[in-house]
Amino acid sequence: MAAAGALPAAAARLGRAVAAAPQARLESVRALTGLFREAQPREMAEESIFRNLLEILMSASSEIEQVCKDSCGSVDLHTCLLLIAECFRCLRNACVECAKNQNIMRSLGLISTSVHLINLLHGIQIKEELLLTALRCSLQFLGNIAAGNGDSQNSIWKCAFPDLFLTCLTYDDEKIVTYCCMVLFNCLNSEKVKELLDPGNLTVTLRVLKVYKEQLEAEWSFLIVTDHLLKCPELVEALYAKLSNQERVTLLELMMAKVSEKNPVTSEEINVFMRHANFLAGCFQEKREAVLKLTSAADAEDEEALVTIRLLDVLCEMTSNNRQLEHLQALPGLLETAVDTLRLTHLAGKQAVNIFTATHVMTGLEEISHPAVGFKSHLICLIGNLCYKNKENQDKVYELDGIPLILDNCSIDDNNPFVNQWAVYAIRNLTEQNERNQELIAQMEEKGLADNSALESMGLEIEKQDDKLILRSVRKKFLRTKNEDESNH
Repeated sequence: MAAAGALPAAAARLGRAVAAAPQARLESVRALTGLFREAQPREMAEESIFRNLLEILMSASSEIEQVCKDSCGSVDLHTCLLLIAECFRCLRNACVECAKNQNIMRSLGLISTSVHLINLLHGIQIKEELLLTALRCSLQFLGNIAAGNGDSQNSIWKCAFPDLFLTCLTYDDEKIVTYCCMVLFNCLNSEKVKELLDPGNLTVTLRVLKVYKEQLEAEWSFLIVTDHLLKCPELVEALYAKLSNQERVTLLELMMAKVSEKNPVTSEEINVFMRHANFLAGCFQEKREAVLKLTSAADAEDEEALVTIRLLDVLCEMTSNNRQLEHLQALPGLLETAVDTLRLTHLAGKQAVNIFTATHVMTGLEEISHPAVGFKSHLICLIGNLCYKNKENQDKVYELDGIPLILDNCSIDDNNPFVNQWAVYAIRNLTEQNERNQELIAQMEEKGLADNSALESMGLEIEKQDDKLILRSVRKKFLRTKNEDESNH
């Protein structure tokens, strides 16, 4: 209540200070900045306050223009920058959860004036802290006036896109870059995202991704990608084509984060995921052999191979979602590529000692640091997922001789943690209600082609019934025997 009571006097003081000395203006604006930290004064604010602030900013713009023309002029740049920063702080505070003030400011032209002033400030050659502070506050104001206000978002977009974003996203100041990302995030919607497809505008998207890569704690750049850019498959594909391999890895990690979310998804979002799945599966099929470069220790950080590894990670995660699985199971060539890649890497590991060679020498305390650790495990996981309750894919793996290949990868392997568990999972999915696949494994065991101890570790065993070999779950047999014993008592 005290703050609300002080507002009329502070507003009158500002009105008198507009034509006064810079220091008087600064003090009057500072008083309002403090008052606007509370909701009631914000709601009570009249248009005259924002008109006076606009007048002060326009006067400051004229002074900055003078500085740009004549660096040896008589303008007191220090005080001017202090005043600009305080005006933007005041406007920033007045916008918080107050659509009334947002609308008044926009109708007065404060958005276009602010964008113009930001461009002027960027042109000043003297890079001092006061200048950075003024720029930071100006961007915070634009972010707040855009928050939840479609008309303000459109106005900023019209005045600032793409030039202001390209300028501020490349600034050598982390806070300026962060606040610029906030403005961009608040302005974006599905229609504006489509504008980013324009070749000239795609640079903004590329820069956002670079910001995320350089500043891993940057929440706004993360949200721009996951909440906006990934909702446009056409943009993702255009962006992917322009990226370096390192940047592709970054984009795939962001896609992984999005796909891993457990939030409910709409049918529209499912359709978007399907488009992504088609694209990523195609990329994996095209680049899968790049991972074989990792057989050489000298190429352990090969960037194209790292992209292939991340592509597989995302596809595995996508197939773990039931709503996406059915679509991925029907993708032409994906299952074949997974089986063939497993065969290539398995063969590479047998021909020479490398990251694809099965090894078990660790005590459990060490940790192997290599980008391809777990690659074969993930391939088997993908194969298992694609065969889940899918007879056509079960039969396809049989025809590709994939079952013996998976059985040959079921021993403990330090280079592929949990490979045994994934092999169990894949074999179960391959043999579920599929007698031909069950018979194949049973025949392999009888001929000594399948390790009986490996089958036991999977919870499976071979049983002969009426001259026919049957693959059974050990657990089911145990339960049956237990029940029979109990019935005898």
